[in-house]
Amino acid sequence: MKRWLSVLAVLGLLSGAMALAQETDPPLKTDKPPEKQCQPDVGCVTNLPLPRFVSLKGSEGNARRGPGLTHRIDWVFTRAGMPLKITAEYENWRRVEDSEGAGGWVHYSLLSGVRTALVTLDMAELHGEPDDESTVVAQAEMGVVGRILECQPAWCRVSLDGTRGWIRTTAIWGVKEGEIVE
Repeated sequence: MKRWLSVLAVLGLLSGAMALAQETDPPLKTDKPPEKQCQPDVGCVTNLPLPRFVSLKGSEGNARRGPGLTHRIDWVFTRAGMPLKITAEYENWRRVEDSEGAGGWVHYSLLSGVRTALVTLDMAELHGEPDDESTVVAQAEMGVVGRILECQPAWCRVSLDGTRGWIRTTAIWGVKEGEIVE
């Protein structure tokens, strides 16, 4: 009986010491940062809006099944300047899709903030002013990619193969509906 009492006393001292240690010791450091709460329409990494449009920086970019080099390549983008829509972020990776919805995870270094647009309407008209009644300065074939210079809610001023003009946002892919680009 005496022996059991001493074992219980030792256990009691140990539990008291552990409780004291928990109160006075600083929290253990871990390699993981605390989990950050993300908003559904803002990227956790960049704090930029989601979705948003960017362009392919070079002439080739691998779209992977997941965010990392170990993931399989599902798609290869092969057109420099092609507009892409970022739909998610994870560390240095961005989930992107093209105008047809194809895509995957691309390393951020392959993307550019330069805004471009893809003409989606065959023989789309470029006007001198953002008005259907203004002079048509050129026509663009479907699939042409050009740089966005500015956008109003229904029109964007673009540069397509050196020709500048205003095009209806309904004739291009690369801007959100009603988006203003300055």
